[in-house]
Amino acid sequence: MPLDEVDRLIREAVVGAVEEGRPRLDGLEKKVLAQLALPPKLRLRERLVGALAAPKARWGWAAAAAVALLLLGFALGRLSDKQPPRVAGLPPAAPNLFTLAAPGARTVAVLGDFSAWQPIQLSDPDGDGVWVVTLALPPGRYEYAYLVDGRWLGQDPLAAEYVRTFGEYVSVRYVGEDL
Repeated sequence: MPLDEVDRLIREAVVGAVEEGRPRLDGLEKKVLAQLALPPKLRLRERLVGALAAPKARWGWAAAAAVALLLLGFALGRLSDKQPPRVAGLPPAAPNLFTLAAPGARTVAVLGDFSAWQPIQLSDPDGDGVWVVTLALPPGRYEYAYLVDGRWLGQDPLAAEYVRTFGEYVSVRYVGEDL
């Protein structure tokens, strides 16, 4: 199909869509003006503030509202002090040390499925080139890699195994006694 023909068909489709929508625009200006003439709808907060600030405010209602808010806050505070229920059979997370010898590196990070592949910075507190971070991980199988000065390092020498994912190697760590 020639380009002139395609251009003509597109123009016809646009004109048809505009003409089809034109009846819905009839009287739109009057509707907008009518809505603008209405008094604004006040939000609950604005109505409460207006009622309390009015000269005829009934202080009994204000005191009752204050007491109700105080009791609600107390109840919510009591509920939040309770420990969340523990799911039976789910072992707690345990600390896992990630360490990498990278002398001369400026930055080192670990990333994996445990962090949704977002980097977690390691530190080298004594400057000896051994970078470390401790992460709490529940038992399971985890794929991870390191970023050393922005370069991907997927084969950790301390890893249990390596797998190739999306063309890059990643390391695998198993956490827990039963794995």
